[in-house]
Amino acid sequence: MTDATGFSAWRDKLWQAAVAGDEFAAADVALAALDHRIPVETLLLEIVAPVQARVGLEWEADRITVAQEHTVTAINERVLAALAHHPVARRTAAAARHAGRIAVACIDGEWHAMPARILAEVLRLRGWRVDYLGAQVPTPHLIAHLHRTVYDVVALSTSIPARLPAAHAAITACQATGTPVIVGGAAFGPDGRYARLLGADAWAPDGRAAADRLAAAPLPRPTASRQAADDLPHLDDQEYTLVSRSAGRLVREIMSGLPERVPAMAGYSEQQHRHTAEDVAHIVDFLAAALYVDDPGLFTRFLTWTTGVLTARGVPAGALLPALDLLGGLLEDFPRATALIRRGHDAVRAASAQAPPRRPPP
Repeated sequence: MTDATGFSAWRDKLWQAAVAGDEFAAADVALAALDHRIPVETLLLEIVAPVQARVGLEWEADRITVAQEHTVTAINERVLAALAHHPVARRTAAAARHAGRIAVACIDGEWHAMPARILAEVLRLRGWRVDYLGAQVPTPHLIAHLHRTVYDVVALSTSIPARLPAAHAAITACQATGTPVIVGGAAFGPDGRYARLLGADAWAPDGRAAADRLAAAPLPRPTASRQAADDLPHLDDQEYTLVSRSAGRLVREIMSGLPERVPAMAGYSEQQHRHTAEDVAHIVDFLAAALYVDDPGLFTRFLTWTTGVLTARGVPAGALLPALDLLGGLLEDFPRATALIRRGHDAVRAASAQAPPRRPPP
């Protein structure tokens, strides 16, 4: 049972076990897949990885809770550990030709470690000696580690586009040690466009593509040292720096002005106020990231996604517009930021027009 239909069946079984919180049943599903002669790498990439991706989609649609999201992730991590220690995986790795030594890490501020963990296991199966450093690795500590250990390449992962400035700093710092960098994760955008912009030596959309790219040819060691800003001349206008440094003040001022524009906030609970502040903070963070890479699409994709998430939770589809209006007023002297906010405003209106009508309360 290794065709597409079979993989779907295995994924459904793993999902049901994981969302129910039954780690033993989840492990049994994975081990049964091995018994059906599904290769470990295929199991990781075609069964475990899609189940993990489904977690985010189900949460976005408000079909699972945050607690369930964390439960599925934790169980998938246990499944990965069981597979990594299984004799089949050990024999596969031992039979592979030694490919080199690699450090796999998540960017500082990136807590979504599963893609990096899956990559680490795929590379180990392909004969790499892998040092998996885990989630949220502060760049200074990563660099100190690179000075203590010689690697053929560093793999950096991030799923959150707001972490792209931190990713750029990490890429540049790793390369300054003479270590090439391959990157991956949803944050690097469609077709890896931000990976190229930020000077990564290679990009891959998934673990198999990364392993194939590294097997095709060694990444050359960087020879020239440079500053991160050298790649992005548009940063000379200082808009990113000023917005990112004033993010806390911008959030406070927006939250102060929102009740006048959204009278319903007078009846908000403490939790609703906290969630609103978090949403506003995300808007400012993603605006700063879009300024950093000079791409309106980063900001509009985030706002379209957020509109969908809010709509799924019964929040009016246009709820982001007052916050954007206030942010635009605070940044009216910033031409690039003003243009981005205008594009974001249009994106929210378009997403609102496509949103299904709100269901009346029962």
